[in-house]
Amino acid sequence: MQYARLAEAYALLEQTPSRLQKVEAVSALLREIPGSLLRQVTLLVQGTVFPAWDQRELGIANQLMVKALAQAAGHAEEKVADLFKREGDLGLVAERLARKQTTLAARKLSVEQVFENLQAVAGVEGHGAVERKLALVAELLSFASPAEAKYVVRTVLGTMRVGVAEGVIRDAIAVAFFLPEEKERAIQAVEWAWFLRSDYGEVSVIAKERGLPGLEEVGLEVGKPYHLLLAERVPSLEEGLKAYPRAVLEWKYDGARVAIHKRGQDIWLFTRRLEDITRQFPEVADWARAALLPRQVIVEGEMLAFRGKPLPFQDLSQRIKRKYDIEKIAAAIPVQVNLFDITLLEGRTLFKVTQEERRRLLEKSVRPLPGRLQLAQQLRPSGPAEAEQFYQQALDAGQEGVMIKNLDASYQPGRRVGYWLKVKPTLEHLDLAIIGGTWGTGKRTGWLGSLVLGCRTPEGFRACGMIGTGIKEKGEGVTFAELTRLLKPAILATRGSEVVLRPKIVVEVAYEEIQQSPTYASGWALRFPRVVRIREDKPLDEVDDLA
Repeated sequence: MQYARLAEAYALLEQTPSRLQKVEAVSALLREIPGSLLRQVTLLVQGTVFPAWDQRELGIANQLMVKALAQAAGHAEEKVADLFKREGDLGLVAERLARKQTTLAARKLSVEQVFENLQAVAGVEGHGAVERKLALVAELLSFASPAEAKYVVRTVLGTMRVGVAEGVIRDAIAVAFFLPEEKERAIQAVEWAWFLRSDYGEVSVIAKERGLPGLEEVGLEVGKPYHLLLAERVPSLEEGLKAYPRAVLEWKYDGARVAIHKRGQDIWLFTRRLEDITRQFPEVADWARAALLPRQVIVEGEMLAFRGKPLPFQDLSQRIKRKYDIEKIAAAIPVQVNLFDITLLEGRTLFKVTQEERRRLLEKSVRPLPGRLQLAQQLRPSGPAEAEQFYQQALDAGQEGVMIKNLDASYQPGRRVGYWLKVKPTLEHLDLAIIGGTWGTGKRTGWLGSLVLGCRTPEGFRACGMIGTGIKEKGEGVTFAELTRLLKPAILATRGSEVVLRPKIVVEVAYEEIQQSPTYASGWALRFPRVVRIREDKPLDEVDDLA
C-alpha cells in the first residue's frame, strides 16, 4: 500500500474539525485496508508505530530531525534550523524542502517501509546509533512527496495534530466493521477489547476477522498489561458510606498502583500507565514468586517507598525511573506492596466476580510476607464511628486516606464507574498535564517556570491555570531543575521566552477553588494552585476533565 493514501487521509483529517466526520473518514480508510496491513495502518493513523503498552521510543527530537532533514534535502543544518524558527513546525519545514527537490527515483514510499523503518529506529543502540537513526529517517524523506514528508516527520516527533484521539479510533473501528444497528454494542465491545489489550491495531484486526463475539470474548492474558479499574472521589467518609448497602474500607496507600502477573516462575510488574517496571523492582518479583501460590495469576496492589513509615512519593518515582544501579537504589529506597485485588486466576478472568468474592480468592492465593508483600488493611465497619476510626488510623500511619468498595460490584477495567470511592483530606486535588511554560530569568535562568496546566476536554488538552508554587529551586520534592529535564524533550514550539509543550508530564495539583474564566481556553481557572507531586504513574487519559 502506498503511503500517499495515508498522507491523503491525514490531510483530510487535519482539515476536518467535526469529530463525527473524523470518525467517518477513519472508518472509510480502515474498511479499504487489507487484513495484512490493518494493524500497522490503525497505529499509524494514531500517529505512532507502537501500541500503548509498548515502551519503545523513537528517540528523535527536534534537533536530530533538523539533521535528518538537512541530510535528506542536501541543505546546511543552519538553513533548516532557520526555517524551523519561522514555521514553528518541522513537518511544514519538511513539506517545504520536499517541494524544492526533484527526485528521479521511480520508487514510491510504502506504508510497509515507513512502519518498518520507524520501528527499526527505536531499536538502534550502541556506537553510531545517532547516525543510523538519521539514515533510516532520511531514507524515507528522500523518497517522500511533500505531503508524505510532512506526515513522516510529524509521526517521528509525535506531533501528528490530526485529531485522532482514542475516542475517534474506537468509534471508527465500530463504524468500519459493524452495521449501524450494532453501533452501540460495537463501541462497547471495541472499548472492552482496548481496555484489555491496549492496542487498537490488534483490536481492529479482531473486529474485522472475528466480529463482535471475538471482541467480547477478549480476556486477560498474563504478561500483557490492561487498563485498571479507577476510583471516584467523594468529599466525605459519611457520603461514601451511604453509596453502598454493603461496603468494605481499605487504606488508601500513598504510592503507585501495580499489577503483578505470574506464570510459573515468570513475573511481570506493570504500572497503571502500562509500563513494565519488572527490571526496576527485582526484589518485588522475588517476593511475588514466593508469596503468590497459583501457577497463573494477576493481582493488584499499591507499591510505596517504605522504611518503617511511608517515604515521599518522589522517592518511589526515583526507583520507577532508574534503569541502572538497581541494587544500589533498591537498598537506599526499600518498598512495600499491599495487595487488594485479583483479576485472573489459573486462566480465568475474574471481572464478573464480586468484590467480596475476589477478596476471598486473593486471600487464598497469597502467602503474605509481612512488611514486604502483604494484604491491604481492610475493615467491614459496624457503623460510622468504627469507619472514622479506621480512616484516622490510615492518616496517622502516613497514608492518603481510605477506599470504600462496593462488596457486590464486579470489576470494570479502565473506568470510573462508582464501584470504588476514595476519601482524602478536604483540600481538593486534580491531576493535570503541563502544556506550556516560560523560561525563567535571574537565578532561575535555564529552568522552565510559570507552567501552563491543561485539563482534558473532548477537543484535547486546554489551559486551566498557571503554576509555580510548590516547585522548589533545590532540595527534596518537585524542583524546577527536575521538571525542566522532563519537559525539554516535549517542547513543540518556542515564542520568545514562552514554550508550547506536548502533553507528557502529569502533576497532582492542590487548589482552593475552580472558577469559570475567559482567561483560559478551557473556560476554567484554578485559584491558588500548587504542585503536590509529579504523577509519573498516571497516563494522559487519566488527566482530569473539569467539565
